[in-house]
Amino acid sequence: MRARCWRSIRSRGFHTSLARQRAEWNPRLHIWWNLALPARIMPTMWHKGIALAGLLLLVLALFPPTLSLYQLTGEEALQGQLRGLVHWFHTAIRPQPDLAPDAPMEHAAVSAFGVNTFLQNEVLPEVRERSLQMISDAGIDFIRQEFPWEDIEIHGKGDFVDRRNDVDGDGEIDALDAWAKYDNIVDLAEENDVEIVARLGNPPAWTRALTNTVGTNAPPDNFEDFGDFVAAVADRYEGRIGYYQVWNEPNGNDEWGLQDVNPEAYSELLCVAYRRIKEEDADAVVLAGALTPTVALEGRNLNDLIYLERMYDAGAGNCFDVMSAQGYGLWSGPTDRRLRPSVINYPHNLFIRDLMVQHGDAHKPIWIGEMGWNVAPPELPPIYGRVTEEQQARYAVQAFERARDEWPWIGVVNYWFFKRPDDSEKDQTWYYFRMLEPDFTALPVWNAVGQYAADPPSLAPPAELFYLWQRWRAALFLVGGALTFFSLLVWLAPEVTQRSLRAGVVSSTSTSG
Repeated sequence: MRARCWRSIRSRGFHTSLARQRAEWNPRLHIWWNLALPARIMPTMWHKGIALAGLLLLVLALFPPTLSLYQLTGEEALQGQLRGLVHWFHTAIRPQPDLAPDAPMEHAAVSAFGVNTFLQNEVLPEVRERSLQMISDAGIDFIRQEFPWEDIEIHGKGDFVDRRNDVDGDGEIDALDAWAKYDNIVDLAEENDVEIVARLGNPPAWTRALTNTVGTNAPPDNFEDFGDFVAAVADRYEGRIGYYQVWNEPNGNDEWGLQDVNPEAYSELLCVAYRRIKEEDADAVVLAGALTPTVALEGRNLNDLIYLERMYDAGAGNCFDVMSAQGYGLWSGPTDRRLRPSVINYPHNLFIRDLMVQHGDAHKPIWIGEMGWNVAPPELPPIYGRVTEEQQARYAVQAFERARDEWPWIGVVNYWFFKRPDDSEKDQTWYYFRMLEPDFTALPVWNAVGQYAADPPSLAPPAELFYLWQRWRAALFLVGGALTFFSLLVWLAPEVTQRSLRAGVVSSTSTSG
């Protein structure tokens, strides 16, 4: 029996010695052997080092960029903040957008302050004049103003005479120059040192065989008809209007008419307009139509990210200088940092930016076409969210501030909207985005934005390390979680872990042998 024991001991010693020898000439096995040292050594340096590294990586991955729950979630109520905190942790460990914040960009270093206007609907020139004076005095440098095709080339091809109204009341239709009020708007903008982003769209009925039965916003049958119109606008206002947006929200809200949206057709239309505008005014800046943020995947409404991807596939990347996006906050404030493509909140433009970077357009900025929060009264449905007038004012200022402070790829942010000519639409929810009443009575949001825009504070953009940390957060979480799990496994079941590692060494040794 002693002989058998001695042979067994010698046998184990032989195999142990053999394994050590193999590990000496095989560096890979040497590493595995060290990992398979007796469990009493593991809880010392290796175990503590791996556990500490894992915890540090998890802290780096999950540490919020702010300790304020409102600043993190954009929620005012505690219940919403706690729910939003869970949502933020869930989104923080997902892959983050590639934003290329340091990429050189044209048309980004402009004033951030803009507002949407409907000056073409103001009958009296003095109302347009007062509007632009107020906008200029408030420190707002841009207006996003419609130049509707249906209101300029009204009755037929090349016909720029308006024969729709009896202006003098004599019972006969009067012929008016359809350009006249738009000339007036451009003149007043120049006098008040306000830049115009001309929004081009809304084809007249004569451009479609189906007229307006397919919707007043449906595209023309012949895209070159639209090309002729935008060329006429660019030629008339060369050197006076520097920015043109081609269409608005072509991916939904019936802005492509009462039919399915079509990214490929819109891309073709955009390229026609881009070419014709540049032929008339080489210095003009062309903006792609602002995409409405939506998660819908139905025919008449298509997710903006999918729509933009298809635009790039159709060659639209060569046909715009600036991308447009909408900046509605809906149910949360502008500080909301939760990022999911299926959630519509103020920072949704980061996903648009990510797609642009992927397609080689990091040098192009994004301009926000419409930004705002709705204060609809209780009797109307809150289809755009609902906030108080105090919140609307505070959110607007914070939205401008965040864009200026954190998003160097964002140029102009246009508030939605200045005012309507009358209150006939006050039974509609969208009316309650306005900054002023039709009689120029200012709401809190106008006063707040005017005070901020008139003397905006200097802001220092975050360091590049901030954006790198945001982008690599998901990877930090994965590595930190793996290291933490491994160290917990060793701590809870050291013998099992030791046997598993030794089995791996033996298997690797056998394979190498």
